[in-house]
Amino acid sequence: MTPGPLLGTWQPGDEPGRRQFLTLDQGGRGFTFEGGGTLAEVVVAFETWGELNGARSNAVLVSHALTGDSHASGPSGPGHPRSGWWGSMIGPGAPLDTDRYFVVCPNVLGGCQGTTGPSTRARDGRPYGSRFPATTIRDQVAVEVALADRLGIERWAGVVGGSMGGMRALEWCVGSRDRVERAVILAVGAQASAEQIALCSLQIRAIRTDDAFAGGNYYETGRRPVNGLAVARGIGHLSYRTASEFEQRFARRSQEGEDPLRGGRYAVESYLEYHGDKLADRFDANSYVVLSEAMNHHDVGRGRGGVAAALALVRADVVVVGVANDRLYPIDEQHEIARLLPGDRPVEVIESVAGHDGFLTETERVGKIFATAFST
Repeated sequence: MTPGPLLGTWQPGDEPGRRQFLTLDQGGRGFTFEGGGTLAEVVVAFETWGELNGARSNAVLVSHALTGDSHASGPSGPGHPRSGWWGSMIGPGAPLDTDRYFVVCPNVLGGCQGTTGPSTRARDGRPYGSRFPATTIRDQVAVEVALADRLGIERWAGVVGGSMGGMRALEWCVGSRDRVERAVILAVGAQASAEQIALCSLQIRAIRTDDAFAGGNYYETGRRPVNGLAVARGIGHLSYRTASEFEQRFARRSQEGEDPLRGGRYAVESYLEYHGDKLADRFDANSYVVLSEAMNHHDVGRGRGGVAAALALVRADVVVVGVANDRLYPIDEQHEIARLLPGDRPVEVIESVAGHDGFLTETERVGKIFATAFST
C-alpha cells in the first residue's frame, strides 16, 4: 500500500525530505477499529524537529486539528501549500524548544496528507473511498501508539493538541496514561455534545448531498464534491469564530462592487465562500467526513465508567486551556475536564475575538502556556 495522493497538492515523489513515512502493521496483526473495520497496514506521514536524545525521553507529540496536517512548522513549498500552522510554537528557543525537545507531528488516520485515508489506494489498486472503515479518536491514537513504538518512544515528555488534536491528547492521557509525562489540552471537551454532533452532521450532510460525491466513490469520476465541502467549511467556520468578530469585520456591508438586493453578496458571504473554496482546493471531502464522524464519536468515558471515572485515571501533569468565548467548545467544558483531573489545576483562559480559533491565533498567550508547561 502506498500513501494516498492529496488531491490538488501533494503527490508521492514530490516530497523535499522533511516529511517521512512509516508503514505500520503491528507485527502483522494489522488494525481492528472500534466500529469493527480493519486495515492490514497503515502508512503514517509525519514530520519531526530537533533530535531524539539517547534515552529517548525528550519527545513531544503535537496533534493537529480537523483540517491540519503534519506540517506544524516550516515554510511552504512542495507538498506544503501553506507555512506551518503552529510555526511560532516549534523551533530553537520557541515554546516547544527544539534545542531541548524532539517534536513529532503525524498526519492523522483518515487524513489526506500522506497518512492512510479514503483517498489512499487499497491493495486492489483503487482508492478506498466508501470502503474506508469508520474510525474513532481512540483508533487514531492506536495508530499514533504504533508510530511511537516504531520510533522507540516509550513515554512522551509531552503531548499537546487543540480541538480534534485535543481529543487525541486527552485520549493519550487516559488510554495510554503510563506513556505521557505531561500534556497541554486546548479548546475541547471530554465528550462530543449534542450541539457539536449536530454541527458536524450538517457539514457531513452538505458533502454527501453534493451530486459529485457519488457515495464517496468520486476519485475515478473526474469530479469532486467541492461545493459540498465548501458549504461544510462555511458551517464549521461559523462555529470557529465569534459573532462579535463577524460584526466588527463585516457588519451588514456589501461585498465591494456588489448589491445584495440585485443578486450580489454581503461581505461576510464572500468571506465564507472564500474560506470554503480555499479548503476545497487542498482537502479531501471523504477525509472531512471520516474525521468529522470520529469527532462525533469522541467520548473519553465510553466503556470506562463515564467521564469522571476516566479522567480520574490520568497520571500526566495536564494543563487545560480554553478560549473564553469559544462557542464550539464552551469554556465550561474545559472547566469540567480540569475539575475532574487529579490535582484540580485551574484552566488557563485565553481571551480572543477569534473564539475557538484563538488556540491557533493567540500565539503569544499560547506560547507562554507552553513555555511554562515545558520549562522543567
